[in-house]
Amino acid sequence: MGGLGFSYIGLIFLCCLFIPNIFYGLNLPVDFKEIKENKILLVFERVGQILTTTLVLIFDDLNIRKIDFWTIWLGAAGFLMLLYLMCWGRYFTGKHVSVDFYRPFWGIPLPLAVLPVAAVFFLSVYARTVWLGAAAIVLGIGHIGITAQNWNVLKKQKHRNTGPFH
Repeated sequence: MGGLGFSYIGLIFLCCLFIPNIFYGLNLPVDFKEIKENKILLVFERVGQILTTTLVLIFDDLNIRKIDFWTIWLGAAGFLMLLYLMCWGRYFTGKHVSVDFYRPFWGIPLPLAVLPVAAVFFLSVYARTVWLGAAAIVLGIGHIGITAQNWNVLKKQKHRNTGPFH
């Protein structure tokens, strides 16, 4: 589908994404170290961010029109976003260390990367908007790839400094 118009659902999801990230920028981990990111993954991430941010706002198919089978996908997207916010809560109420930013949550690896990408993809299924689904895939390649790269570097650093790290 893909009807053009403002999406209040998209705005809500963007607020759930941007607000914790703004607070993160003001409360970086105490053990924060800049990690050189893969340039190709960074391009995928930036393009995916621009596309998803734009598309969730301009496709009014994301708005609730009626409750039907497709609404399950919206509920699933909302549930994933709730889990995402819980992961941020774990970070902000914890010791503000990098491990809390990357470690699994309820068995979900790299939850602060995986959950929002999956939530946006589920939104695309709900709205039956292939463009948003493609943008979520592009974002996922970059964002999850970079996050996995950073997590691996952190684990290697911890292993070198303190022994095995899980």
